[in-house]
Amino acid sequence: MLKVENLTKVYPDGTQALTDVSFRVPSGQFLAIIGLSGSGKSTLLRCVNRLIEPTEGTISWNGTDITLANQEELRGIRRRIGMVFQHFNLVHRSKVITNVLSGRLGYTNPALAVVNRFPKADVEKAVAQLERVGLEEKAFNRADELSGGQQQRVGVARALMQDPEMILADEPVASLDPVLAHSIMQYLELINKEDEVTVLCSLHFLDLVHRYADYVVALNEGRVVFEGLPAEIDDDKFQEIYGEEAERVG
Repeated sequence: MLKVENLTKVYPDGTQALTDVSFRVPSGQFLAIIGLSGSGKSTLLRCVNRLIEPTEGTISWNGTDITLANQEELRGIRRRIGMVFQHFNLVHRSKVITNVLSGRLGYTNPALAVVNRFPKADVEKAVAQLERVGLEEKAFNRADELSGGQQQRVGVARALMQDPEMILADEPVASLDPVLAHSIMQYLELINKEDEVTVLCSLHFLDLVHRYADYVVALNEGRVVFEGLPAEIDDDKFQEIYGEEAERVG
């Protein structure tokens, strides 16, 4: 169980990104976080693994207070939380398999990782994860030789290398066309259902929310304006989330 309670984030320039955000995510749930650009979705996800430090509030996961964890404890927590980024966050000049292996950095001797020397078991695991996302034949290509959809699949494989119990997916399909978007979402769904990994995924489009999410938290200007099942987002709730001038699609 992930518990977010009264979470607030104020940036040094005074921007209030989150205000008193609270919700709970049972283990194994696929949670969609929705809202307009600038509503606080990315900040919220990054607060969960403390890539961004919360200003106030608490985040606890399976009884561990993430907000109070010291650096050593936080490293252990982050090992179990995979991250998938909107812009892939790959090292473009490196080989695909090297990018995937970077998901093991939390488990590997840092001195060996710097020179890209990983245990044989990790290399075999990386090949298996690439096979899982249909990219085993691209293992020794440079990352920048891949299409956007393929690069995001590498990002998913990298997250899987951590043997995660939770995945934070920060607008993972925002830069992809609809067909590729569904492809990536299907991989996340498979991981959620088969591996019983909790998924928190920020999304823009309601058709994806209805298709893949178990539950929804909606933000508007850093505040929770809806929490419930996707089917419960009626026209009034839609306008509250996205504004009166927004057109509903999906």
